[in-house]
Amino acid sequence: MTPPECRYSPKDAYHDTQHCIGQTHGIMAAMFADTATIEIRAGKGGDGRSSFRHEKYRAKGGPDGGDGGRGGNVIFRVDHNANTLASYRTARLIAAEDGQMGGENQRHGRNGADVVVKVPQGTQVWDGDTLLADLAADGQETVLARGGRGGFGNAHFTSSVRQTPRTAELGEPGERHKVRLELKLVADVGLVGLPNAGKSTLLSVISNAKPEIADYAFTTLVPNLGVVDHRAFTFMAADIPGLIEGASIGKGLGDEFLRHVERTAMTVHLIDAASDDVVRDYRIIQHELAHYQVDLSTRPQVVALSKIDTVEPEQVVAATTALRQAGVPEVLAISAQAHRGLEPLLDQVVARVKAVRAEREAAAAEVATPVIDTTDLPDLWRVEIESDGVYRVTGERIEGFARRTNFDQDDAIERLRDILRKTGVARELRRQGARDGDTVLIGEAELAWLD
Repeated sequence: MTPPECRYSPKDAYHDTQHCIGQTHGIMAAMFADTATIEIRAGKGGDGRSSFRHEKYRAKGGPDGGDGGRGGNVIFRVDHNANTLASYRTARLIAAEDGQMGGENQRHGRNGADVVVKVPQGTQVWDGDTLLADLAADGQETVLARGGRGGFGNAHFTSSVRQTPRTAELGEPGERHKVRLELKLVADVGLVGLPNAGKSTLLSVISNAKPEIADYAFTTLVPNLGVVDHRAFTFMAADIPGLIEGASIGKGLGDEFLRHVERTAMTVHLIDAASDDVVRDYRIIQHELAHYQVDLSTRPQVVALSKIDTVEPEQVVAATTALRQAGVPEVLAISAQAHRGLEPLLDQVVARVKAVRAEREAAAAEVATPVIDTTDLPDLWRVEIESDGVYRVTGERIEGFARRTNFDQDDAIERLRDILRKTGVARELRRQGARDGDTVLIGEAELAWLD
């Protein structure tokens, strides 16, 4: 998979690697996609119909226009069969079906079909800097773009004083967003370290994962996830592709995958016992974790010398002493290949994962989720003077009425003016000096004011 000229010794893995990185990066992108940008658009509501019943022997059957159907929603759902965002790398637009127009004889238009966007577990959906959804549980789903409401047909407006209404509403447009998808693996433990530090070997020994293992750097081009069972306790571990100096600012492969450490409860930092300078190796990774967009160096961490079966015991002792003198409180010595030192390592990992889980559960229990009943909220609106003779009316409900008004129908325009009178907007326009012929802007609609 990796070109032969990229196979260099571990101690040079973080020096002058850009040529190799360029070749491996293309392979990585083809195999694993953890970011994508798409546009999602919910369906437009169907228009209401304006029609009158025509029956034999009944010349004036009355209005019978049906309501338009609701536009389809865009729903994001976690699918355990999905593991990357590759299918959305080339998608420009994901749109739900529009609702159909209402029919005669008060037939309701068909609702638009929802569209389900299947994403891997751990996907976050962002609109700019706003997090719209964090889909961390298998089967979890959320509506991220709601379909527009269908317009009322003229049969809806029949009353004792208005027996032949010719007004029919337009359907509302559906919500639309340009969103950024980010996949962050849902793992309790992240294995970090310089390239060729033994992360993949350790993951393959302690879990059910089968990552590629070889004796050259950047063997791991994609994050690998494995389930670990130890002393009747189960947790998830992720092998994060090798970091190099400058990974936090975009060098190497590590910048692509540091986001996968964000969810972890802790990290296991592996350092090759055969390294010429274990303290330098330790500080490189700590610096990159600390300077990522989220400070990852403060997470609970276990530091372990790996591959101790490849060096003399005296070198292991010297490396351990050097790390402790550099401020590392405890250093474990392991060999995944020889299955040495794994029990103490896993005991520490389990203890720390349990502690972090308990803290998170306690914090979640303290946070009460507010429940807001929007039906009890007042119909809020505001009138502002934009310029001489131009007034802007804002308010979700008022703007909704304007969106559904068919300005090609005189009756519909008169109905909108009637709504402005009944809600008190007309009184406020009059108080601010609006005169006949002035312009009233409501959302994208423009209305000539008649007092």
